Amino acid sequence: MGSSSFLDARVKEFLDAVPARTPAPGGGSVAAVVASLAAGLTAMAARFAPEEWERRAEVVGRAEELRARVEPLADGDAEAYGAFMADRSEENLEPTIAIPFELAEIAADVAELAALVATEGNPNVSGDAAAGADLAAAAASIGARLVAINAGPGDERVEQSRACAERAARAARQASARDMS
Repeated sequence: MGSSSFLDARVKEFLDAVPARTPAPGGGSVAAVVASLAAGLTAMAARFAPEEWERRAEVVGRAEELRARVEPLADGDAEAYGAFMADRSEENLEPTIAIPFELAEIAADVAELAALVATEGNPNVSGDAAAGADLAAAAASIGARLVAINAGPGDERVEQSRACAERAARAARQASARDMS
């Protein structure tokens, strides 16, 4: 890739970097990009909500805030994993747990926000909001899985991140319910 940041790469460069024989971008980085896209879809769909929907500005702002928080995790996850692979110390292990944990939390929030937009917003873009919820749920699930893989026994973040993934999955089902009825 031409840039050291996945966020600065062209989409095609990023897509080509994923299958390369390198440890990054891996699952965490890809999931962070997906969660960012989910938040973007949520913000876009909320912008199309009727002007009388009193939560419109709040939801757009929250979606943009979540997008800004999750984007840096794409590079952060790759850097954390690279540091751990170079020196498998306890100090370098902690970010490989903390970053996917944060990803799971943010992605669950995005999924719930997307479900709100899908059910209360403009029906003409409810499919986009539901897609955002589905993508966020997938990212939350990936984050929870990475926490479980990297954390030691008894680390409370394992169960907490699983709860985030379950919360996101429920929101995605709720978002899809409008389209299925």
